[in-house]
Amino acid sequence: MQPAEQIKKACIRRGYSKRTSATYEVCINKFFRYCKKDPRSVKKTDIEIYINRLIKRDKARSTVNVHLSAIQFYYKTILKRNITVNLPYMKQQKKVSAWLTKEEVIQLLNQIKNKKHLLLTKLLFSSGMRVSEIVNLKVKDLEFNQSYGWVRQGKGNKDRMFIIAENLKQDLIDWIKNNNLVYSDYIFSGHNKHLSVQSVQQIIKKAAKQAKIKKNVHPHTLRHSFATQLLENGYQPQDIQPLLGHSHLETTLTYLHALAPKLLKVQSPLDVLQNHQKV
Repeated sequence: MQPAEQIKKACIRRGYSKRTSATYEVCINKFFRYCKKDPRSVKKTDIEIYINRLIKRDKARSTVNVHLSAIQFYYKTILKRNITVNLPYMKQQKKVSAWLTKEEVIQLLNQIKNKKHLLLTKLLFSSGMRVSEIVNLKVKDLEFNQSYGWVRQGKGNKDRMFIIAENLKQDLIDWIKNNNLVYSDYIFSGHNKHLSVQSVQQIIKKAAKQAKIKKNVHPHTLRHSFATQLLENGYQPQDIQPLLGHSHLETTLTYLHALAPKLLKVQSPLDVLQNHQKV
């Protein structure tokens, strides 16, 4: 059995997501194409040389890390060899994510004339869903009476709730009714299957360009905007964390960067005290 097939079976047994399995399969195939050795004859130095090669070729840090994870998973889980590679996982560069102001969101939405595309974009922004989650959304995932829906098998293979905006509820109900969608149908379909991620990316990018928004806008930008604007509206990171499906609060806290200008306007209590003394 080929290494990629072994990884696929191991991932299924451990309940890993299809995306993780597919990524590991690609990584392990690339490694053995480069290494050209029988898996059991591979040494620690072979892995170090391969990972260093990725680093020298300026591969993204996330790419290097996932290759190392896949290789170590293969040897530890399948071949029962605990190969310790003397290369620490590269720390991710923390970038400030692009997000849209309230005015920019309105400008973006005003450029979308197609009803399906507009409904999808509004739902993407109002729920904070990832693009991969919204294209897989089905009628049965929506609980209109409770004003929430379910993301099924999201990132990390976890289910989570998302809010359905009151202003969007009737539009969704009408869309389902007018398109004769049934319980197991995708909300947004195309060519007898769900809409592709690429199609959604094109919809958002086109609207942003027409709205003359200078930022690099893509579907995930709407997720960032959802989180940032909730914080602006006074919600706490702890309230937002489950809606985003973040395992760690630290991930949610990264959205606080957007509030920096407002925080800088807050007057220090020392200044308030000194001002009081001058009175």
